[in-house]
Amino acid sequence: MRGRAPTGRRRAVSRPHRPADSGVATIGAAGAIAAILVLVTVVVGVGAAAVTRHRAEAAADLAALAVAAYALDGSAACDRAGRVAGRMGVRLSRCALDGWDAVVEVAATPPGFIARFGTVSARARAGPAPGDDRPSGG
Repeated sequence: MRGRAPTGRRRAVSRPHRPADSGVATIGAAGAIAAILVLVTVVVGVGAAAVTRHRAEAAADLAALAVAAYALDGSAACDRAGRVAGRMGVRLSRCALDGWDAVVEVAATPPGFIARFGTVSARARAGPAPGDDRPSGG
């Protein structure tokens, strides 16, 4: 066999036997990573919505206090509430004086993809303590 020229045929190379489930772990790991990413995205979205709701509630409270503090100025009180709401990153939807009570409603838009689900609104009321018909003179 030493002196023979090669015939162009290759010898069959024996390969180790692969089990039938080869690569399944990779697919399972990719699926687990995708599930974790979806879960993290949902948790971040719910957290962003909760922060937006709290921000809207705080802005409504502060805006109502601003209206109550400037209630004697009439419409200037609602202008003050609009400035407070704007500084808090929300928009003033409604502002009214009901006697000495200030009634305020604000709306906030959540960040990111959560904004597609709509805005968050909050209402607040501020005024004199029950039984007190007029503001104190002090």
